Amino acid sequence: MIDRHTTISKTSHSPIPAQIMATGGGQREDPKTGAERAIARSQDYFLRTQDEDGYWWGELESNNTMEAEYIMLSHFLGRKEEEKWRKLANYIVSKQRQDGSWGQYYEAPGDLSTSVECYFALKLAGYPAESDPMRRARKFIRSRGGVPGCRVFTKIWLAMFGQWDWKGTPNMPPELMLLPSWFPFNIYEFSSWARPTVVPLMLVLTYHPTCDVPDWANIDELYLQPRSEVDYSLPYPGLNLTWSSLLYHADQLVGLYRRFPIHPLRGQAAQKAEEWLLAHQEYDGSWGGIQPPWVYSLIALHHLGYGADHPVIERGFSGIEGFAIETKDTMTIQGCISPVWDTCLAQFALLESGVPPDDPAILKSGSWLLGRQILSPGDWQVKTRDVEPGGWAFEFHNELYPDIDDAAIVVMALMLSDLGDGEGAKRRAVRRGIDWMMALQCKDGGWGAFDKDNNRKYMADLPFSDFGDTVDPPSADVTGHVLEMLGRCGYRRDYGPLGKGYRFLRDQQEDNGSWFGRWGVNYVYGTGAVLPGLQAIGEDMSQPYVRRAVSWLLEHQNHDGGWGESCGSYVDPGLHGVGPSTPSQTAWAMLGLMAAGEVDNPATRRGAEYLVATQLEDGTWDEPYFTGTGFPGYGIGEPMRQNGRNGRKRQDLEMGASFMINYHLYRNYWPLMALGRFRRLASKNGSGAVLPQ
Repeated sequence: MIDRHTTISKTSHSPIPAQIMATGGGQREDPKTGAERAIARSQDYFLRTQDEDGYWWGELESNNTMEAEYIMLSHFLGRKEEEKWRKLANYIVSKQRQDGSWGQYYEAPGDLSTSVECYFALKLAGYPAESDPMRRARKFIRSRGGVPGCRVFTKIWLAMFGQWDWKGTPNMPPELMLLPSWFPFNIYEFSSWARPTVVPLMLVLTYHPTCDVPDWANIDELYLQPRSEVDYSLPYPGLNLTWSSLLYHADQLVGLYRRFPIHPLRGQAAQKAEEWLLAHQEYDGSWGGIQPPWVYSLIALHHLGYGADHPVIERGFSGIEGFAIETKDTMTIQGCISPVWDTCLAQFALLESGVPPDDPAILKSGSWLLGRQILSPGDWQVKTRDVEPGGWAFEFHNELYPDIDDAAIVVMALMLSDLGDGEGAKRRAVRRGIDWMMALQCKDGGWGAFDKDNNRKYMADLPFSDFGDTVDPPSADVTGHVLEMLGRCGYRRDYGPLGKGYRFLRDQQEDNGSWFGRWGVNYVYGTGAVLPGLQAIGEDMSQPYVRRAVSWLLEHQNHDGGWGESCGSYVDPGLHGVGPSTPSQTAWAMLGLMAAGEVDNPATRRGAEYLVATQLEDGTWDEPYFTGTGFPGYGIGEPMRQNGRNGRKRQDLEMGASFMINYHLYRNYWPLMALGRFRRLASKNGSGAVLPQ
């Protein structure tokens, strides 16, 4: 555990062009102008905060269900620690809004489900029910309809503690484990993050484990009517013949099946689910490297008889605590950690800003990244057989789920570095990584994050699926990063996978010229990822479709010279490209403009001036806004205009089905990358672009 105010520190082959051996970078300059001083300060920040093993690792901030569910989990497992609960409660209360609510992202409207979980966790932790925070929370929750209006996942948590009736939860029988991978509905049609969540929930939703709580911790006051009068039926999707209605009725049939006295395949299916869970636990105790499958797996296994002192439970629970950030009076739980992502982007930014490719810091981070390449099998092989592993994961330990976005950025960061005696190993790692990424290209030419062709949208129509995104379709931002990586490695449009990826990006462009951001907020991120990819593969950046993207970026620059976009842009088209300026989003817009040849544009200079003016003395930037995306919350991970569904997944600005992220290092390495690239290109152009003073 670490101080939350500091950078986290450790307690058949594709053709490879000759250019793949090239390295980049430049000489570090003495700071003279304001921009150069900003670059130097930022470089110094990263050089002094690098872990001795070579990596960087910043906090991944999300929403307060992380702390609330830790309290509930530790109570369920019988592992309550008074001091930790005190700190967790303090942290939860510190994040409460003025109206008594808790939300999904910075300055979001209050979310009912998140607020109910926080209220129950505080009450379970002994927080006085008549205290001001609890009274305000209770007023907000009741004003939004109380517990019956919560999402399914919140109701599952409450049911485990007797605060909701199990009959008001969906059916998800473990017999689904017996369906083969070729069947249209099987666990491998769920995304890599949903799959390890669904498997333990099959057991939870079948066996209905419960844990008693003291009478004073009950939350009957969050119901607007006596609980005996509550309608526990699942929302009816209507009479139209849609996947939603079909799967709703399938859920009803499964409910009838569970009432049968005999379930001939139940034991075999439950055993297979148990074996799957045991086989999928990572070295650090996690499942999938993220919080949801982690907590549900511990609950399911505990119910199956794995005691609190069993090595699987012990390793799992201790691993969650390894994601904790603890101070004297507070404790927060990260939903995931991002050391590989942080390290490759920090290394990339340092190299782009002029740190020599053979600098000792680059040698350490590059060598560390080489050691993180995943050479063991994973779930992705179910749909991509006979392919050698070669990707990188987001976290320290996530062998089963490497992701394409990380792999693309890692390869670019490695290609710019000079690892000395490790150059041979670097070339082999890059070649293997590219082979792996090319094998995971989807049929439509794009790349998803973790799997190939994981886009059966009906999986999001399950009554169970009212939170997050259930599938992993290809996205413009990941595809843009892959094309940038291929271009930097010397590939051009006559290379088949690259040509298919190019056509995918052309098809995905919005009418206004922008691109959707699946993994970052939002159209600023998507456009800032695609334009550098197009430039890297040799595209003519004067083409009309590129100029439309440039015009969109220019039209959305703020008066202060920066760019910003609210998380609410995922649900309100009027907020596309609109929001207070942030360092990370300003950097993304600048990277897009510079890729399109707009280094000399006054807007690009104004963006640089904004970054220089807002940098702090220690070389960092301040950014309270959430600019990272876990789940937009549509269910299918695509823009609303594309899903053509019945509207069941539509959200208001509170975005209760989303998972938004504030990466605490985004505010630092993206601006360094943008300023470094601006300085290099302005100097190279020699055409009047002047560094801001």
